[in-house]
Amino acid sequence: MRTRLRAVIALLAISCLTPRAPAAPAQTAGRDRRPNLIVILADDLGVGDLAVQGASDLRTPHLDALAAAGMRFDNFYANAPVCSPTRAALMTGRYPDLVGVPGVIRTKPDDNWGHLAPATLLPQELKRAGYDTALVGKWHLGLASPGLPNERGFDHFHGFLGDMMDDYLNHRRHGINYLRRDGETIDPPGHATDLFTAWAIAYLNERKGAPQPFFLYLAYNAPHVPLQPPPEWLERVTRRAPGMDAQRARLAALIEHLDAGVGQLIAALKANGQDQNTLVVFTSDNGGQRDVGANCGRWRGSKGDLYEGGIRVPMFAVWPGRIRPGARSDRVALTMDLFPTLCEAAGTRPSQAIEGRSILPTLVGQDQPPDGRDLFWMRREGGARYQGQDYYAVRRGPWKMVHNQPFAPLQLFNLTADPLEERDLAGTEPQVFAELSSALRAHLQRAGAVSWQQPAQ
Repeated sequence: MRTRLRAVIALLAISCLTPRAPAAPAQTAGRDRRPNLIVILADDLGVGDLAVQGASDLRTPHLDALAAAGMRFDNFYANAPVCSPTRAALMTGRYPDLVGVPGVIRTKPDDNWGHLAPATLLPQELKRAGYDTALVGKWHLGLASPGLPNERGFDHFHGFLGDMMDDYLNHRRHGINYLRRDGETIDPPGHATDLFTAWAIAYLNERKGAPQPFFLYLAYNAPHVPLQPPPEWLERVTRRAPGMDAQRARLAALIEHLDAGVGQLIAALKANGQDQNTLVVFTSDNGGQRDVGANCGRWRGSKGDLYEGGIRVPMFAVWPGRIRPGARSDRVALTMDLFPTLCEAAGTRPSQAIEGRSILPTLVGQDQPPDGRDLFWMRREGGARYQGQDYYAVRRGPWKMVHNQPFAPLQLFNLTADPLEERDLAGTEPQVFAELSSALRAHLQRAGAVSWQQPAQ
């Protein structure tokens, strides 16, 4: 126990916020004992769309068990209310508009709102620290060289390059097949959720017994539209709850199918004896899509909104022997904080300055005071509602300023007194309004220096 405590204290002494060369990998009795790292990312999973998060009409036993086995965060935020920017934040540890991804990277150039900058990505940091790195599932950060996963630090890629699948069974987007195994185009049969689960398990099996630690990033498409669960899973839901709204039933079945996939992955991890030295993190890329039946809890707004329902997401982390089972935290954290957290757990440091801050001390039960930073969210989007413009939110302590649409007024809320964002205080708190406006302008100036478009050929 004393040896383990000394190891944890030494690990926590490593700062992930100072850009410097990584420390030499630690070895124990000739075998690497740094943890394996797994990040499981759901797509458009509402903060209230797991049983453990309060959903009474869903059955998610495997994710509920995962949450119970570690620490659950009650105030965890995605870095954006849509897909690509949050994924960019996870991969870079930075605000997405500072790495060229203010909006969704799409397959059609006239509806594309991001181009990932040549930053050092999380798998590259971990590779330098001696990790084998793999991405299974949805990439959504570039369709062509030099922005492909194998070119950005992943030793192995088995998944989907695009933004969404138009069909979970034929895996196309706009008629184009974006499924790849490394550089090879593939066209396997099967539901995307089942394929991604099987490919992730195959990777775990390949790593069984290997002395080198691994980083697995498993990014599901589910429960993103189209609401296309396997028929047997939809039948389970409708048989159990025949009066459920048809759209909600399809979403519930898609989520329960995802839950089963996670259960299979964890079972494989345990069967391989890999679970005791693996840190597993589960979260979502943004809030649920309420207009297709998602449950965003009691929060205002949903996917696409900068109100709480669009950016609050479930997050829990499991690390046997390090994270206490059944623990909960009310610490405010964002997706980009996972980058330095995983680096710290791996015994390394980011090689460049980032905005993300490690939450590893909180995870392992150490005192970690609030960091006091301003937090920013944003999105750039096209269409008649947005016209290619951006919109932002900024939070300082309990105060949150929201610009939820480019042509709407700025609103100000006190989340402590008004967590549901019902009372706009922009006209009655001029000092707070001015201070947050100033902070937002400074951030906008930084972001304005970063190109988000594909360079001209």
